Amino acid sequence: MTDARTEILARVREALAGSAVEPAPPSARRDLASVATPEVVDLFAERVADYRAVVERCGADDLEDRIAAALPAGQVIVPSGLSVRVADAIVDDGTLTAAELDRIAAVVTEARVGIAETGTIVLDHTPDQGRRAISLVPDTHICVVREDQVVPDVPDAIALLDPARPLTWISGPSATSDIELDRVEGVHGPRTLHVLITHPE
Repeated sequence: MTDARTEILARVREALAGSAVEPAPPSARRDLASVATPEVVDLFAERVADYRAVVERCGADDLEDRIAAALPAGQVIVPSGLSVRVADAIVDDGTLTAAELDRIAAVVTEARVGIAETGTIVLDHTPDQGRRAISLVPDTHICVVREDQVVPDVPDAIALLDPARPLTWISGPSATSDIELDRVEGVHGPRTLHVLITHPE
């Protein structure tokens, strides 16, 4: 007696008989500069601000000063590969515990990609972004996003990301709501997100 599963599989095989299944082409890695139009960057800035993040736009020459002005009082940590100088910062060597990171006021990182449609920043934790803990534990996250890193939508970002790497998707400051729908920020990540969108001079 044939069970239902066997019968269904037999019908599928019969329907597929003689049809060649072509492998899907690999996703093309798109040139970021070709999609980061002024309109796309404007939309990214608008959507990030909608999440109650602070958004500033500046030139590369002003970046150090803008970071310094955005830093709160207290210690700041940076990843080892950060391309911009941050005065008096602790360079993360991977040894600080979560409890020690909790006493640090701010972190400055770069980003892998910014998504205009969703206002999302993606980190893939290369040396300019550092390990995941430093972007999640300090109360303030200052994130530098270059205009040529901004893509229109999520599929454009997926095409640029390595799925084998750890990925952190950030859409505004950490926030949640209790049963009364009161918004509470900083429960499981930075309370303040400050995004600096830079453009070449």
